[in-house]
Parts: sequence; structure tokens; C-alpha cells
Amino acid sequence: MQTSMLELRERQVGPWPMNTYALICPHTNESVLFDPGADPDILTEMLQGSTPIAILLTHTHKDHVGALDEMRKRLNVPVMAHSNVLPKGFAIDRVLADADTVEVGKHTLRAYYTPGHIDDMLSFALEGDNRVIVGDTIFKGGPGKTWSSEGFQTTLATLRHIILRWPDETICYPGHGPEFRLGDLRPAIEAFLQKDHGDFFGDAAWDM
Repeated sequence: MQTSMLELRERQVGPWPMNTYALICPHTNESVLFDPGADPDILTEMLQGSTPIAILLTHTHKDHVGALDEMRKRLNVPVMAHSNVLPKGFAIDRVLADADTVEVGKHTLRAYYTPGHIDDMLSFALEGDNRVIVGDTIFKGGPGKTWSSEGFQTTLATLRHIILRWPDETICYPGHGPEFRLGDLRPAIEAFLQKDHGDFFGDAAWDM
């Protein structure tokens, strides 16, 4: 029997702003918080009525972790992130690798390693669902910014071998801007991948 879907709550925090998300199991009321970037009072409010069990990081750029220490104190729950955060001095409680899972009540999240924008990027798919929290891996207008040609080439590989293997019905929830349906972008992404971008890196758009 299909269980009810996880409730997804979204708030924009910080000056950029950045999308932070919470997922709540409707059966157990357990919740997880993604990317505590800023405004801890807003983050605490968005978890109201639930029982937080973890903080999950899509990646460790400052706009996504600015309130991490404060929220760790307030919630007293484990922090989970990719192992590449460890050399950067982040204290985490559970290392997540590609294909690892996190249980949220009666539901399961699957981690995808989606590097390019940064080397510790994770996306989190809701199993038995069509929603994926993608951090800064991909946006409606283009892929995440890169800081070297090597990083851009990694982004291209992530798009080819991970993102485009998801179904058209996948709804992506990015770290900035609106959510979008992957199938609506697929032709533009495929055309983008067919072009020779040379040694490009930086902010990219699908129509470049």
C-alpha cells in the first residue's frame, strides 16, 4: 500500500537568497532540514510541529551552511554530508556517498553524488516519488557555476551520466530560484551537451 508523500516545506533565507527545505513524514512526524544557510529563527519555524532527526547538506558553500552551527545546537541532531567536506574542517556525524540512503519516518531518501559546482555536492531523491533536492547542481536556466574548466567538465559529466538518467517527470528543487520539471529542460540540456564549450568555466546558461 502506497504511503502518503513526504511533506516538503520551503523557505528563502539569507541575502542572496537561498532555498532551504524541510521534509516531514506524515506518519511519524519525523523531519530533516536541508542546507541551513541563514536566519535560524526562520529555519526553526519551518520545522514547527515536527520532530527533526537530521540536518542534510547538499554542499558547503557559505550561503548553504551559514547557520549550520546554530541549528546543530538548537536541534541536537546529526549532520550528514559528503566525505569531501571533511578536509574543509566541517564536523559531520555521518558521511554520505553516492547511493546511500537516509530514512525519514516511513520514507527513504537516496543520495546522488553530483559534483561540478563543488566537489562535495549531493542531490537527494525521494524514493517512490518524483522530487529531487538538487542544491546548486542544476537550475532552470543552466547548470551551477564552476570555478575552473575541470569543474565545468565535471558538471558536463554529471549532467550526462546522472541528471539525464532521471525520468522526465522528475521535479528538481534547486538551491536558488524556482523548481522545474526535468523533462521540460531535457532538449535544452541535450543541446547544451552537444556543443564544444572549449575551456569555459563560470556561469553557464542552457542557450549559450
